[in-house]
Amino acid sequence: MNRSTFGLGFTLLNLFVGLPSVIVGAAIVQWGIRRSFATGSAVILIGAAWLAFVATRPWHYLLGFGILIGAGISFGTIVPVATAVTRWFQRYRGRAMAVALSASGFAGFFGSPVTNKILAANGGNWRQAWEIVMGVMIVSATVAYLFVKERPEDLGQVIDGGVEARKQAATSTGTALVTSYPWTAKQAFVTPVYWMIVLGGIGCQFPFFFFTAHWILHLRGAGISAADAAWAMGLFTMGAVGGRLIGGWLMDRLVARCAFILGLCCYFAGSLLALRVSPEAIWIAYAAAILYGTGFGWTFVCLNTVTGHFYGPAAFPKVNGMVLLLTAVFCSPAGFIGGKLFDLYGNYRLAFAINMMIAAIAIVALLFAIKPEAPEKASQSAFG
Repeated sequence: MNRSTFGLGFTLLNLFVGLPSVIVGAAIVQWGIRRSFATGSAVILIGAAWLAFVATRPWHYLLGFGILIGAGISFGTIVPVATAVTRWFQRYRGRAMAVALSASGFAGFFGSPVTNKILAANGGNWRQAWEIVMGVMIVSATVAYLFVKERPEDLGQVIDGGVEARKQAATSTGTALVTSYPWTAKQAFVTPVYWMIVLGGIGCQFPFFFFTAHWILHLRGAGISAADAAWAMGLFTMGAVGGRLIGGWLMDRLVARCAFILGLCCYFAGSLLALRVSPEAIWIAYAAAILYGTGFGWTFVCLNTVTGHFYGPAAFPKVNGMVLLLTAVFCSPAGFIGGKLFDLYGNYRLAFAINMMIAAIAIVALLFAIKPEAPEKASQSAFG
């Protein structure tokens, strides 16, 4: 495959992570989080089996990796995880979101070097990696279905653990950072702030989608060994873990737009370093990977937390699902665009410049993302 086709696989993956998000949100409201987790694991299992035992041509890769794995990730990860956290936490919602969404970072950090060793030992038989994914999905679906609880009320508890915790949450974060109004999805969609958040989400995900598709190819093209490139990818995922923790902590303490904007700044430093990678200074590649990972993890937690803060748990599945749908539509071509630019110019310079430009636009939009007034308060203000 040329790099355009390879990048197209990631474009489809990111698109199908986002496209079903509204359906996932509706499914969570109708059938619950546990069934969404189990459905996602089952779809990923089918996709992994297709890649392990069937795939021999580029379109097989596009179908299995781009469409099936992408749809499975949508049902089994972001929306149900974020919904569960939003239902269970208010006072420490940002930090709880960071911890929950960090699982993929640990998987990437340990999975990339291990997978590279497996491939090196078996002569590059990548099908075995997908067989491992199949096993992980079976375990994941079983654990989720047996042990995930939909709401605190299922265990006789309440959000934040009790009455005193709820009072403390209301005085410490409720008035300044977190809404107490029971928003509906329709009410949220008509607020201008919501669309500023969408632009922030594009700034969060477009550079990430490009990076995951082309970073290893960029390093290998610069003369960096496969082992060092795998470690750089692992550091990228660990940077995402650190970024999630930073972003979550800040979301519990700062107004959302400030925390979000600070995270986006990491993409500028990461892009500048990425343009200077070389085998003689491997630390530059490691630093760029960490910065990109930190930027994504940081802003991704902000993106998934701010909709809960601004619009509340009841509206969250549909509101957050729509954000992920819209950002997927706009950002999913990043992998294909990056590959096309490389095919045209023989390097990724313009692609990294586009990443910085998109991050800058997102920062400007987020300057206006102030927590919206509840509709009833806005009406009272209008009529004096």
